[in-house]
Amino acid sequence: MSDVQKILNFFDGIGLSYQLTKLSEKSFLPGIEIEAGGLNIDLDKLKYPGDLLHEAGHIAVTAAHDRPKLSGDMKNLGHTGAEETAAIAWSYAACKHLSFAPEFVFHPQGYRGGADNLITAFETGGGFGFPLLSYWDMCEPIGQPNGYPIMKAWLRSE
Repeated sequence: MSDVQKILNFFDGIGLSYQLTKLSEKSFLPGIEIEAGGLNIDLDKLKYPGDLLHEAGHIAVTAAHDRPKLSGDMKNLGHTGAEETAAIAWSYAACKHLSFAPEFVFHPQGYRGGADNLITAFETGGGFGFPLLSYWDMCEPIGQPNGYPIMKAWLRSE
């Protein structure tokens, strides 16, 4: 099974909406666009499959009642640094859940050259964003039995 198919099966399992389509406009990340709380994915333009997990993280950490309003670049929709860090933490948890190496989501072409620092931080129990995931009852705190990066809910409810 391809990495992309593994991710799509994961999205199906957690109820994250997506559709495979052709994107005519340039998107923030190649081949991926957030629209109406779901992902539009152009497999011909997708450069880094791990980016699917990052963009899905933005959808997942948004409160359920606000999720359908998500379309376009998250910075233009009022997503703060807190939501960005939570999306990164979510993407790392999803990466681990799917048994991908951390480089899959933290690839060298992303994160403004800081991918190696993110890998080190998350792999050594540091990192960031996961306290919000715990606050939103999506995971137990790090260091607790079954704590982060193990998720108990993949989509934020409140």
